[in-house]
Amino acid sequence: MKSPHSSAGHRSSRRDFIKQASGGALSAAAFPAMALGGTAQEASVGKTPSTIPKAEKLARELYESLSALQKKRIVRPYEDDLRQRVENNWHILHERVGTFFERDQQKLIADIFLNLHSEEFRGRAWDQFIGDNRNRRAKTPDEIFGTSSVALFADPDVRKLEFVLTGRHCTRRCDGNAEKGIAFGGPIFYGHAAQGFYEKADHPGNVYWFQAKRANALYDMLDPKQREKALKDNSRGEDGTRTVELKEGREKNLEGIALREMTADQRAELLKVVEALLEPFRKEDRAEALGMIQRQVDELHLAFYRNDDIGNDRVWDIWQLEGPSMIWYFRGAPHVHTWVHVKEPENKKSKKAV
Repeated sequence: MKSPHSSAGHRSSRRDFIKQASGGALSAAAFPAMALGGTAQEASVGKTPSTIPKAEKLARELYESLSALQKKRIVRPYEDDLRQRVENNWHILHERVGTFFERDQQKLIADIFLNLHSEEFRGRAWDQFIGDNRNRRAKTPDEIFGTSSVALFADPDVRKLEFVLTGRHCTRRCDGNAEKGIAFGGPIFYGHAAQGFYEKADHPGNVYWFQAKRANALYDMLDPKQREKALKDNSRGEDGTRTVELKEGREKNLEGIALREMTADQRAELLKVVEALLEPFRKEDRAEALGMIQRQVDELHLAFYRNDDIGNDRVWDIWQLEGPSMIWYFRGAPHVHTWVHVKEPENKKSKKAV
């Protein structure tokens, strides 16, 4: 068998990765446009109203329900720099959902949030948000969700419309692919502090810890030399939107072990890591993000970090999957923070997924 370090192993890494994808939860059958080599836009929104995802329909309905005063307060120009900002705990605007919007509008906003997640994960996403955004004044789930904030970004004729919802451990977007070449409408954030600020080593009750367990299962499969490449001392830390800056054109600076240096069984396990990362999200966003990850699969790197190893158990709480045009940074200490930014690779924007 040829070494995964050989040139043949390098050329086959993309083919092996996508071949494995055809048998997993992120299968070609689940995303027919991807199977046909369609664009990310075709895989997500489509061209007719009947194929527009529900969240986008609800976002448009929310926009149309706004009064003139509401539009003046929460609708910003589409090119406003605020649209692409991401933080771990913030409010994009001063206005709060529970006090600024009418009851039917509040329900629309909650429905948009839920429909940005897979059916299987919506309950957990809701419980996480309610648990992490609880405060002294808010008591019921509706009141707690009302502490979030929303902004809408639109061009003059409202052909482009992006909805952004923020709160503690939450930056979520809904844009109907108005922003071309970027997954999720831009950088997103998710996290969870399940049982207090400082979680135990096994993160009991954390709805996202399963992703780290899957990544650590792959680490356990690495041989000593591979682990030496994969394991680093200190992670990138956190600095707002700078946390998700990409290394486009700087592939040599990617940290960790490259996919092309993995064996076939390890690459198959990496696919399971990608599946776990995408599991919380709706199928349209999963398809779009998967296509962009596929198109830079030859450059993917996986890294784990020694700093902040809770319990010193060598189950790495901090790790990341990185490519030249993507970062999925999972920081599990003292609780889970996850920063995500996935774009179409610059040198492959005109190419179809294979």
